[in-house]
Amino acid sequence: MARHQKKAEEEGRTLVFIDESAFYLLPAVVRTYAPRGKTPVLRHKLTREHLSAISGITPDGQLYMMVQDGSICSLDVIVFLQHLMEEVEGKLLIVWDGGAIHHSDVIRDFLANGAAHRLHLERLPGYAPELNPDEGIWSHLKYGELPNLPCRDALHLFSELRMAAARLRGKPHVIRGCFSQAGLEV
Repeated sequence: MARHQKKAEEEGRTLVFIDESAFYLLPAVVRTYAPRGKTPVLRHKLTREHLSAISGITPDGQLYMMVQDGSICSLDVIVFLQHLMEEVEGKLLIVWDGGAIHHSDVIRDFLANGAAHRLHLERLPGYAPELNPDEGIWSHLKYGELPNLPCRDALHLFSELRMAAARLRGKPHVIRGCFSQAGLEV
């Protein structure tokens, strides 16, 4: 059993792995089928416009997600942590990467002002995305739920991403599979 899982169990905490990602209007292109000689063509607008997302997953297959325009900053992380605290009862063990937005003064102040009684934060080692099962959520959403999908604008992308996350919430076995993929027991 991984150290984080053991610590969460010993302290009676809910383990939540958190990560952020971006979703662009440009489609995540994957292989697809088409009649012989009829190569599929994806028509899209060349743009860097995107949405940012932050999510948290639990070993029992729960998915929590927040999506917004623009990049995610420390204040957005706090909003997400507050959302988690409203949705999940009891104490939480948050495991995430070492991103600057995760260990800023704003986060430290948030913990010092009362959040620390319910939240304990742990950082994953160095650059090790394969250790964070939440990375599997991004892969599943981009290449499993939304492949080859050109979006007209950010609102269309937001709508499609919301529906994809809802479909994924209905598949807790896929979320638990992300833990197995990262080498964690479920």
